[in-house]
Amino acid sequence: MDKVSLVQKFALFSEHWSPKIVGELNGQHVKLAKFEGEFVWHKHDHEDELFFIVEGVLKIEFRDKTVTLKKGEFMIVPKGVEHKPVAESEVWVMLFEPATTLNTGDIENELTKPELDRL
Repeated sequence: MDKVSLVQKFALFSEHWSPKIVGELNGQHVKLAKFEGEFVWHKHDHEDELFFIVEGVLKIEFRDKTVTLKKGEFMIVPKGVEHKPVAESEVWVMLFEPATTLNTGDIENELTKPELDRL
């Protein structure tokens, strides 16, 4: 059992939209990611997804509204709900989601990361 420093882990990478696994519990991955720009519209048919904002501001667009998350806030996007994360400037995000979750959900494109790095 070791403690984890989020600041130290975020310092280990610079790429955007490429989650890194920093922990596992009960079939869930704890992931860190840096977001900047717009992601793709997608959904996860079988997994809920938790976005916790460590640094910055993240907008999550839904087909009927946009939710703005600030440092220290989180949101759970239920399975099956189409969404698109948007970061006007760099955002540090911690994600909690089942180990089976693909970052682009039901879409496969150049942003899809089938294998994630572990930090």
